[in-house]
Amino acid sequence: MRAGRREWVALGVLILPLLLVSMDVSVLYFTVPFISQDLAPTSTEQLWILDIYGFVLAGFLITMGALGDRIGRRRLLLIGAFGFGVASAFAAYASSAPMLIGARALLGVAGATLMPSTLALIRNMFHDDKQRSTAVAIWTAAMTSGVALGSVLSGVLVEHFWWGSVFLINIPAMVLLLVLAPFLLPEYRNMAAGRFDLGSGVLSIAAVLPMIWGIKEIAAHGFGPYRAGAIVAGLALAVVFVQRQRRRPFPMLDLAVLRRPAFAGSVLVSLLATFAIVGFAMYTTQFLQLVLGMSPLEGALWSLAPTVAVGGAAPLAVRLVQAGVDRALVIGGGFGLAAVGFLVLSLLRPDSGLWVLLTGAGIYAAGLVVVMSIATELVVGTVPPERAGSSSALVETSSEFGGALGIAVLGSIGTAVFRARLDGVAPDAARETLSGALVAAGQMPGAAGAELVAAARSAFVAGLDVVAWAGVGLMVVAAVIAVTLLRGISLPKPDEAPAPVGVEEQGAR
Repeated sequence: MRAGRREWVALGVLILPLLLVSMDVSVLYFTVPFISQDLAPTSTEQLWILDIYGFVLAGFLITMGALGDRIGRRRLLLIGAFGFGVASAFAAYASSAPMLIGARALLGVAGATLMPSTLALIRNMFHDDKQRSTAVAIWTAAMTSGVALGSVLSGVLVEHFWWGSVFLINIPAMVLLLVLAPFLLPEYRNMAAGRFDLGSGVLSIAAVLPMIWGIKEIAAHGFGPYRAGAIVAGLALAVVFVQRQRRRPFPMLDLAVLRRPAFAGSVLVSLLATFAIVGFAMYTTQFLQLVLGMSPLEGALWSLAPTVAVGGAAPLAVRLVQAGVDRALVIGGGFGLAAVGFLVLSLLRPDSGLWVLLTGAGIYAAGLVVVMSIATELVVGTVPPERAGSSSALVETSSEFGGALGIAVLGSIGTAVFRARLDGVAPDAARETLSGALVAAGQMPGAAGAELVAAARSAFVAGLDVVAWAGVGLMVVAAVIAVTLLRGISLPKPDEAPAPVGVEEQGAR
């Protein structure tokens, strides 16, 4: 059964919460000075204000995906939309740092109800293979564009309004979703899934949160026993979670799905793609602001330029698949294109023109969006409809892990090169970060300060070059993995039969 106009309009409704959830990851980037002035957070509170949203979002994805399969995906989407709107209001008018941290945590919980529900409902609305591929490509483009748009929107709003305005924009969008969703979106729930397993939900959250926290803390502050211990504790709890799923008659996560090459391979390549795209993003922004000397807003606007290539990448990937090209070859080609982009970025020098950065970033981002689009389509198309919620949540959780690992690993590589290049050239305080070196240079007399600036920028770009070459190698390996694991895999024929026994499926009212 092919989707009609109602389903495509409904897709637009689904994209709205997805875009806002993605934007809230980066929407505070330019608000930190204003929040510091109004709420006077400590350094620890400031870090939690920025990070708590992503931590909670990642931790609750699997739990909320499984909950949606049981109580209804549209119902969970509406609950999440209401919660996201309320939490946005609390965040906008927070009168203290702890209150803002709490509101951001609630936003993370609500966001975790929205993301897997949107992707799972696409599985229910689009049964035709070609139409579903297009819908997933649109979903992927919206998710990846949201993070970039969030930082730009943040810069624009704080120039004209107070910092809380970055949260208030969520409210009318959530109201619109609450009004339209009951009329446009179908309801779907798995009646045979059994009662919600609260113990498994707690275990999944307890496993993911410490691992994400440990990885991000190591990226920010280096290796330490507490940070490593958090990762080990999370892994141990993950093992307990898996063992519990094996024993449960109605598991939260169907382990049989993980044994399918199409699903497991797609989760792996999605992780590798987000590892590269998130891990390198910090180098792009720092090059624009600290090497080329752009203002934060100017740098954010220029960082949107590569999204032009991204916008055309996902539809092109869909056309190639629809023309009969093996999905494994399309994914491998996407990784190959990303390798070319990283190769261009390895040519960057402190005096390189802006075009070198934008060209390289545009090429690698386009290649990785191709990968993420087709991998997500494979995940959605290969799992049974009744498992779409929890399975979608698993691939989104793997993407969160990929991003955290990318920041930790690629950030550590660049930092090591930066420090080595400045060893014996700059004081210890200037060898931590490029921004720290520029601050230290500003406190030195003219010639000495200028020399430190030049040395620090050269050291930073040397680290960027090494990271770019690491990206080239990783993308080549990822291409080989994708072709090996996914070659010849095709999606099952569209299921036009009535809903399986034990599954309740309702159209929009």
